[in-house]
Amino acid sequence: MKFEETYLNDNILDALYDMHFEEMTPVQEKCIPEILDGHDLIGVAQTGTGKTAAYLLPILSMLDDGGFPKDAINCIVMAPTRELAQQIDQAMQGFGYYLEGVSSVAVYGGNDGTRFDQEMRGLKMGADVIIATPGRLLSHIRMGHVDLSRLSFFVLDEADRMLDMGFSDDILQIAKLLPKEHQTIMFSATMPNKIQQLARTLLYKPVEVKIAVSKPAEKIQQSAYVCYEPQKLDIIRHLFKAGELKRVIIFSGKKDKVKDITRELQRIHINCAPMHSDLTQQERDDVMYRFKAGMVDVLVATDIVARGIDIDDILMVINYDVPHDAEDYVHRIGRTARAQRDGIAITFVSDKDMRYFSDIERFLEKEIAKNSLPEGFGEGPEYKPISPRKSTRGRGGRHRGGKANKNKKQARNRQQKKNDKKE
Repeated sequence: MKFEETYLNDNILDALYDMHFEEMTPVQEKCIPEILDGHDLIGVAQTGTGKTAAYLLPILSMLDDGGFPKDAINCIVMAPTRELAQQIDQAMQGFGYYLEGVSSVAVYGGNDGTRFDQEMRGLKMGADVIIATPGRLLSHIRMGHVDLSRLSFFVLDEADRMLDMGFSDDILQIAKLLPKEHQTIMFSATMPNKIQQLARTLLYKPVEVKIAVSKPAEKIQQSAYVCYEPQKLDIIRHLFKAGELKRVIIFSGKKDKVKDITRELQRIHINCAPMHSDLTQQERDDVMYRFKAGMVDVLVATDIVARGIDIDDILMVINYDVPHDAEDYVHRIGRTARAQRDGIAITFVSDKDMRYFSDIERFLEKEIAKNSLPEGFGEGPEYKPISPRKSTRGRGGRHRGGKANKNKKQARNRQQKKNDKKE
């Protein structure tokens, strides 16, 4: 489906024409009409599927059509990290090139006082679109720089990462300041219970859009060690002693384990650094900078960095524990074998994690090779694939209101405009 077949206005379509965007991605095709129709929406889609355009384009189109206050903040886009906020801001500049009456401000931490003052002025003047990380926006709110009482659009991008990073309370605090009548749009790469609970709290009768998760790249050599929990650190020590490993990410679902693994690796003189939600934004930025620059060989992390971080030279991913969602597994190991490179993904499967690993193998439609434990490590548990569980996920909602789009335009003949541009 082409963008010109939607109700997006002419100024948006002109920008897309200049950017050589014609065909919509699946997530855009499913989301843009629903958002234009004023529905709350929850979209489950990976990074790289075009989800930023899926929500920005209809919102910018509606703002440009008019009917919204000129001196108010009309849209908040929440992002978990400064990097993602910057990416969204860049997309905003491109899509909004012809929108003279629609302003935006990016609000994120890790900047000097000059940047903070610029943010403050934009917020007080009532920029139409605010792209913000939760902590930085709350700082401005507490200082009285932000009035959200007339907001029309509330967007949560990569909501699962925000919850992983401990921003749940911040999001709920911000949501309490919103008017009853507004449209909420949430995107998440996965749909665990905590995201479903947040959706039930914030969204009213949402349309649900789910784009199938891509299978891992064929270049990733996947294998597993079936082991008991106390054997995991010994296996890590064995792997690092067997060769000089660099450009490695070790994932664990719990920040306490991340801290334990980091201490153990540092004890045997492995150049590593932790990444978890107890670190400040500045500390996370510093760790990622040092890892990207090659000053750190091994990153030990929770799922904070499983998505949305572009590092092309990761040689190995180790899952210290099995993610409870097959999609999380795909996101984790997808950090390796990028940019035409090969990669290795190793997962430690304890007796308690066999059910989850069985789910992953069913999702991948393949059996993952099981490595023998190194000599002298003793026996591990016997791997027994477990039948799939019946889903107990429920659905529900709480009224938050929705702002219907009153500015739909009739279908237009775009061919003449294209011809005019060519002349």
